[in-house]
Amino acid sequence: MIRILLAEDDASMREYLARALERVGYAVTAVDCGTAALPLLENRPFDLLLTDIVMPGMDGIELAQHAGTIAPSMRVMFITGFAAVSLRGGHAPANAKILSKPFHLRELVAEVDRMFMVGEASEL
Repeated sequence: MIRILLAEDDASMREYLARALERVGYAVTAVDCGTAALPLLENRPFDLLLTDIVMPGMDGIELAQHAGTIAPSMRVMFITGFAAVSLRGGHAPANAKILSKPFHLRELVAEVDRMFMVGEASEL
């Protein structure tokens, strides 16, 4: 089973995304900030880091940088509500995906499926 670490500071969005991904068969561990994600990354294997870019404290880009050191083969997908947010020129993983809010859950699931070549996007 593909394991996803979700870092999203908005509680309702975090719960919404986690439930949607779990419904289609992904194992999701959800945290409210980057600093809460770090110990999990150090102690458990994850296949995907799905993180909001703009979060208090450690933002998603910094979290992805730490994750790249801890688990270099883990995939990264950023979600953001700020279309103008830059990934600070090369400081994010080269293979990272970006999904801009608002998005439909089908889009999210399709992008995650594509990252793991699961086949046709799951139905929501």
